[in-house]
Parts: sequence; structure tokens; C-alpha cells
Amino acid sequence: MTTIQISEETRDRLKSFGDKGDTYEDIINYIHALAVKEQLREFLMSSKHTISLEEARRRHEKKWSKSK
Repeated sequence: MTTIQISEETRDRLKSFGDKGDTYEDIINYIHALAVKEQLREFLMSSKHTISLEEARRRHEKKWSKSK
């Protein structure tokens, strides 16, 4: 185990995430799990490096259309 120093204000804010009987470790693990889920959601829902369906269709037609 380790000890970390935080202000009383931060300690009180941490407490607000927990239920009666939760340890600070429980609360921090809960917050961490939420943060990981949020990062995954942001990654999956990001429009970065995406193209529209219309653009995908255009590229598909260009690449896969039969030569005449």
C-alpha cells in the first residue's frame, strides 16, 4: 500500500463518488473504469479518419466497377 497526499477539497470530491462503506481505492477504481469507458466511447464515436457513406460508395464504384 502507498499513501498519497490530496487536499481536503479533493478528498471530499472523491467521497461524493462513493457509497457508504466504499474505500478511496474503491472510488478511484470506479472513476478509472468510467474514464476508460468514456475514452473507448470517444474513440468509437469519433469521426476522425472517417469518410461519408456517399464517399465510400464513390470509391467503391471507382475501384470495383467493371471496365467497359
